[in-house]
Formats: sequence, C-alpha cells, structure tokens
Amino acid sequence: MYLIEELAHDFTQAFDLSNLHRALQRASRCMGFDHFALNFDLHRHGASPDGVLLHDYPDAWAQVYVAFDLAGRDPVRRACDKSLTGFAWRDLPRLIPMTKGDRQMLAIGREVGLADGYTIGRHLPGESSGSCSFVMRAERSLPQGMLMVAELIGAIALAAARRLTVGPTTPPQVQFTDRQRECVLWAARGKTAYETSIILGISEETVIQHLKMARERSALHSRHELTTFALLCGFIGYQDIFPWWWRAGRRSG
Repeated sequence: MYLIEELAHDFTQAFDLSNLHRALQRASRCMGFDHFALNFDLHRHGASPDGVLLHDYPDAWAQVYVAFDLAGRDPVRRACDKSLTGFAWRDLPRLIPMTKGDRQMLAIGREVGLADGYTIGRHLPGESSGSCSFVMRAERSLPQGMLMVAELIGAIALAAARRLTVGPTTPPQVQFTDRQRECVLWAARGKTAYETSIILGISEETVIQHLKMARERSALHSRHELTTFALLCGFIGYQDIFPWWWRAGRRSG
C-alpha cells in the first residue's frame, strides 16, 4: 500500500508531460519492469491527431513503430476494448482474433527486447482512449506479485494524462429536450417514427419533428449519425440500448 501511495503521489504532482514521463519511468522500475509505454488519444473535433505517446522503449522499436504507423494495427490497443482489467500480452489470443500481422508485430517486438507486458486500458466513448503498458525484456518474466499494483498505477497514470490533455470536463454544447431524447432513444433501439409514436402516445409527425430538431441542433444529416452522436455525448447510454436489443431478440425468437 505504501508503494502505491508513493508512486501515485508522483502522478498527482505531474504538471506536464515531462513530469509524467519521469513518474512512469520511476514507477516501472520500482515495480520490477524494464520499460513502459503510455498512449492517450482524444476523439473530438480539433484534437491533435498524434495524441500523447510516452515510452522508454528501445530506439529500434520506436523508430519502426512511428515510421510504419503501427499504432492503428497494434493488437494490444485492440485488446484494451475487450478486457475490464489489465492483461498480459501472452493472453492476447484469448481476447481478440490474432492476424498474421499481429503475430509479426509481436515477434519484431521480442527481437528488439520487448518480450511480454502488462497493459491497462481505458476508453471514454466520444472523448478519449488510452493504454498504459509495463514491459519486460526477453530473459525476464512478468513480476506476478506486482500486477495488481501495475493495474492501479496504470489507471492513475492514464487519469493524469487525461488531466494534462483534456483539462476540466465541460457539458456538451448541444442540448436535447426530454422529448427529443426519448425519440432518439427509441430510434437507437430500431423503432420507426410510427412505432415510437405509439410507444410515446404522440403523433408520428410529432416524432419526425422531434428527430428533425435534434438533428438540426447537432448539425447532423441522418438518423444513424444522430443516434451515434447521442451515444457518444451521453444523451443515451449503451445500457439503454444493448440490453434492450438482447431482450427484444429473445422475445422475437
């Protein structure tokens, strides 16, 4: 517990990316890892397409990774969307389908000294995503007794990266009325304007107008864009849609 508190303090005191880099490097060594890497990307208009990438990987790997733009094909990043907790790289085939390119990437990483790692991912739909990895050289194994510490420190490091890049959170500039939100929700659940009108007890034309006004407020042109926008901005939640789809599918089956 003392180690976690000590390392966490470094991240709360990180006021720029250089401080964050030093805190990550110290944390990785204190936990018994050889390297670290943290990436944090913003998914909103006007955000830097490069995002934040901090690491102390071998130069040979860093040059290949950047030169060939491997971030978009990184299986470790993909696996972050499939796990609620941190995961070892050796467990990647259990989390995602592995392509030939994925295996080649991992093999090249091992050749330059990145044998296995433990990665913690975070994803905020509509805003940002990131991962923090602590990595071992080929001749060393993951420090099993430190993985829970790595889990907490990785989450704290990603929160620090978000604080340094996003700043204070603000409510979305676009606002829906309660009735507009209800119409968008039923549209996201796959209901037509007519079906929504029956459910809400209003006319079909009124439903059409509510959806039209919601699109105009959002500067969008289609129902699909509108429902995606509403999900990403938090007007409706994934839990409002996917469990309903599952239950509806069982009823129809």
